[in-house]
Amino acid sequence: MRTSLEVADIFRAAGPAYRITHAGHLSLHQLKIMSAIEQCRTAAMGGHVEACEDCGHWRVAYNSCRNRHCPKCQGAAARVWLAMREADLLPVGYFHVVFTLPAEVATIALQNKAAVYDLLFRAASETMQVIAADPTHLGARIGITPVLHTWGSALTHHPHIHMIVPGGGISLKGERWIHSRPAFLLPVRVLGALFRRLFLTRLLAMHDAGQLAFFGSLAPLAERRAFLRRLSPVRKKRWVVYAKPPFAGPEAVLAYLSRYTHRVAISNSRLIRFGEDGVTFRYKDYRRDGSDRQQVMTLTADEFIRRFLLHNLPKGFHRIRHYGLLASGSRKAHLARARQLLAVAPPAVDDAPNDPAAVARPPCPCCGGHMVIIEILERQYQPRAPPILAPLPGRPAS
Repeated sequence: MRTSLEVADIFRAAGPAYRITHAGHLSLHQLKIMSAIEQCRTAAMGGHVEACEDCGHWRVAYNSCRNRHCPKCQGAAARVWLAMREADLLPVGYFHVVFTLPAEVATIALQNKAAVYDLLFRAASETMQVIAADPTHLGARIGITPVLHTWGSALTHHPHIHMIVPGGGISLKGERWIHSRPAFLLPVRVLGALFRRLFLTRLLAMHDAGQLAFFGSLAPLAERRAFLRRLSPVRKKRWVVYAKPPFAGPEAVLAYLSRYTHRVAISNSRLIRFGEDGVTFRYKDYRRDGSDRQQVMTLTADEFIRRFLLHNLPKGFHRIRHYGLLASGSRKAHLARARQLLAVAPPAVDDAPNDPAAVARPPCPCCGGHMVIIEILERQYQPRAPPILAPLPGRPAS
């Protein structure tokens, strides 16, 4: 159901002026994101008419843009992804662990997204696996599903990794399942120290190999001494690793995943109003406690769009990954062994739904029945002007 105000409304109203004002400073990728959000679920995208097999109710459904930055497309994508991952759940407690980059490194990441975000994934996941394999802690091989978020609640740049981790793992020799303590997985201070060392060591190696680029105010960091001075304070700082209490059960894990795996910088439900004074939306101020944590902020439309576009991910970048026991190449074998050690039967459901499109399609709003497509609506292409050709040598322009 459509909310009263959407990010698409803001983009359609303020986007043309934003493109003109920032012409030459927006990447083609950002322009495509804006266009996709503006056209999502409109006649411009085409669509279909679908009817309920039970009660006959019908509705017109326009196609989604399927852009992963679009707030309207992520609900269906999450449902399909969850249907595929439900079979991976084990009958153990699950923990939620968060790895966060300090602000000094986050600014470097903003200009080197693909390289630094990938390093964040690798360093955080390796940290978890190394500490978990240590016999003084857990002494087991664990599975990890990390999800990248790059935003704070106020749309600021705040890269961090959310992890879902089973409460235990297969012993290093593979002969038994080792359970974690009921409310404790791994020591966060130990995790933070190793994470800091792994990340900074590899970040410096990337700099030495010329794999990082710096622009604007960060341009001096291309020189090694300036880069080392930039990193000096964070070498002494405690890096934040946060572990939440375990979930209540597999259903709670799925509920969490549905909220986090396909989240974008801001959901339509957080928008309050849009007018001449700008865009007003709800956000959480984590420096406050209780009811004071919920706050309201107003940004100019230009600033709102700028902050939203900060969080565009590089093309082809995977923001949901799997490591350890859940790594794609050996996931089925490891999960089968884990269930054998836990003495539980394999799941009855298939790894993937038979019809992903049907999973994504909402049920009938009248009776909850299955909706089927009865008519296709063609996409409405916008007319294009003829190309402007350069005159041939010796021939005047027409």
